Amino acid sequence: MAVKPLAAKALFTRTDLKPHSIQSTDDLEDIEALIGQERALGAVRFAAGMQQRGYNLFVIGPKGSGRHMAVNRYLQQRGSELDAPPDWVYVHNFEKPYTPMAIAVPPGRGEPFRKAMQELVSDLKAVIPTLFESEDYRLRTDAVNKEAAEKQQHALEGVDSEARKHGLVLIRTPQGFAFAPLSGQKPMAPETFQQLPEEAQKRYQEATKGMMEELQKVLHGLPMIERDRLRELRKIARETARHVVRQEIADVESVMTCCDDVLAYLKQVADDMVEHIGLFMHSEEDGPLPLPAGSGGGEGAVEHDPTTRYQVNVLVSNDPAGGAPVVVEDHPALGKLIGRIEHYAHMGNLITDFTLIKPGALHDANGGFLLINADKLLLNPMSWEALKRALYAGQITIEAPYMTSATATVLSLQPDPIPLDLKIVLFGDYRLYLLLSSLDPDFQDLFKVAADFEEVLERTSENDQLFARLVATIARNNKLRPFARDAIERVMEHAARIAGDSERLSTRVGLIADVMREADHWAGEAGKQSVTRAHVEQAIAKQIHRADRIRERSIEQITRGTVLIDTDGAKVGQVNGLSVLQIGSFAFGKPSRISATVRVGAGKVVDIEREVELGGPLHSKGVMILSGYLARTYAPESPMSLAATLTFEQSYGGVDGDSASSAELYALLSALAEVPIDQSLAVTGSVNQMGEVQAIGGANEKIEGFFDVCAARGLTGRQGVLIPVSNVKHLMLREDVVKACAEKKFRILPISTIAEGIEMLTGKKAGARGAKGKYPAGSINRLVEERLLSFAKARSRAGSGQAGSLNS
Repeated sequence: MAVKPLAAKALFTRTDLKPHSIQSTDDLEDIEALIGQERALGAVRFAAGMQQRGYNLFVIGPKGSGRHMAVNRYLQQRGSELDAPPDWVYVHNFEKPYTPMAIAVPPGRGEPFRKAMQELVSDLKAVIPTLFESEDYRLRTDAVNKEAAEKQQHALEGVDSEARKHGLVLIRTPQGFAFAPLSGQKPMAPETFQQLPEEAQKRYQEATKGMMEELQKVLHGLPMIERDRLRELRKIARETARHVVRQEIADVESVMTCCDDVLAYLKQVADDMVEHIGLFMHSEEDGPLPLPAGSGGGEGAVEHDPTTRYQVNVLVSNDPAGGAPVVVEDHPALGKLIGRIEHYAHMGNLITDFTLIKPGALHDANGGFLLINADKLLLNPMSWEALKRALYAGQITIEAPYMTSATATVLSLQPDPIPLDLKIVLFGDYRLYLLLSSLDPDFQDLFKVAADFEEVLERTSENDQLFARLVATIARNNKLRPFARDAIERVMEHAARIAGDSERLSTRVGLIADVMREADHWAGEAGKQSVTRAHVEQAIAKQIHRADRIRERSIEQITRGTVLIDTDGAKVGQVNGLSVLQIGSFAFGKPSRISATVRVGAGKVVDIEREVELGGPLHSKGVMILSGYLARTYAPESPMSLAATLTFEQSYGGVDGDSASSAELYALLSALAEVPIDQSLAVTGSVNQMGEVQAIGGANEKIEGFFDVCAARGLTGRQGVLIPVSNVKHLMLREDVVKACAEKKFRILPISTIAEGIEMLTGKKAGARGAKGKYPAGSINRLVEERLLSFAKARSRAGSGQAGSLNS
């Protein structure tokens, strides 16, 4: 039976929401979760609830599928049901200054702790100087100073008394202590000493020498007196300060009674403050170090404060009522992921302290969920490795930035690691998931759960209503005008076109939302209060128009004869094949002339595209299948003696895929049978060795591509496209194509076998083998087989002649 063109209603499946009594999106409730994603959302729920190590989540799906929004929404809800994780603070380590201590405090208590310590330091700076100016402190220190002075004076007086016994007196000079001979009760003048007899002078000199030895013994003891004085003064200072420090610390302890680690730290603070009480005494001689605004010394700090050691760096602060955090990290560089230690420049050096430790996304999400785009993470290989280390170790270790030897001297820190307890959620496509699974042995161990989001939804009455609610949800979330029923129906039809299947709806929410936003824009331009089908049509048309310059130029090249495509007449060994070109998100069909030549040979079908390395492996496979079909179908008892060439004419780019294999086979059969092919028809579809025509992708775009060329030259009613029967369910053609088919100006012919296709293209019967094993006379198969047998005989004769000449 002749293949009948498809009816217009088979070319575009309309949506009818009348049975659901829907007038506009105002009649529809919002939908809480993505529709048709039960499997993927089940995986998300499982991963979120699984507490064992390694059950992190990889979300698979194309961009714009709504997966990120759906996962984020669920995790926000899940996080709100969990307890808020603790705050984390860094404080100075008094025993190991370059290893800041990390302390966990209850959620919401980190900031009060920081403020309490800030007030503590501020209060002590005000109180301590006043305390050391008090009368009691002055009297105690004066007594110590007086006692030390008296001890020094007594020691010197003892030396002076002993010296007087020898006729000498102890005197002070600008150069220090010295002895001089006595003259009465006063030191002898030098002139008088010079007039003394030599024997007397010598006696005084001997006595002076002895007393100098005594003086040295006394002077050596004076520093010990000074040491004891200073020790006593420090003791008094500590005793004086200890009470007020303990009192002020008690105020902080009352704020932080909930945390034993903080109380232990405050004891260290109290001891250190008492030991370094001088830090709270104002001095203009310390030479303040410049600091960037906001670094270390609290808000607006511009210079180094020695009391910074008592500050608290709140690394992470959580709302006690906020539940577990859900953090989205859009830029997972190393420092943004695991945290960083900032530095400031001072006198050619890079200096830091614990107040310059900054958190990363792992800190912010600790105790909750961290969402990262996988390809962005992998663009930072150091981040990927650091993330794996953190997950395996169960802790976050902030690594100091790498500094080369050419850099100035760097003072850096080694902060305490912070325990890590969170779920990582990576987003990526299937290609990335497969690459990580096969190339990184750690991936499957750390990301045991995959949430595979569906790209399409079955088009049923129930799902139509759910999808209409999705349209309403998108409209309200984007603050769009209400969509009338016919507008909702057109959006759903467009979703089927995106899916490339009349029985499915695309779940790529991003693309659907784009069309809706643009339709709303055009409704606004027209001054309408609601969006209608016409506005959706306009949005779709404008999207295509903005992207289809290359398509228009392609059609123009064909209509001007630059690219040779026939849409009328008949030719031997030539057929119109169809391919799809993708320009960004816009795809369109492009006709190509496929030609075949045949002659006697060794049974090889030469694919010119493959020979010049323009054909991909799938295309080459399709061509090789042709050889299998020929060997099975024709002259099975004779050697294949065919030399054939196949090519895409005027093709200057790569060719891949097997969707043109049926067209190539038709061209080859035409060349063998020497029967012309109707050029008003184009062909798409792959073929197997049994001669069955198989489904291909891009059926809508391919049909429309050939239709556009035919329409540009004028539709004759004979023009059309042969498609596989299995592609009929995928048809969601443009309105102008459907209209032309309804008016019998164009036709879509569903083909299931090569026999059906060759009959439509040539107008001759393909023919089936009869009882005697022969094809009917005049049939395509008979003509092809006879031609192949003639090639075999010719090759045999050529072989015999060559052997005879060799024997002679």
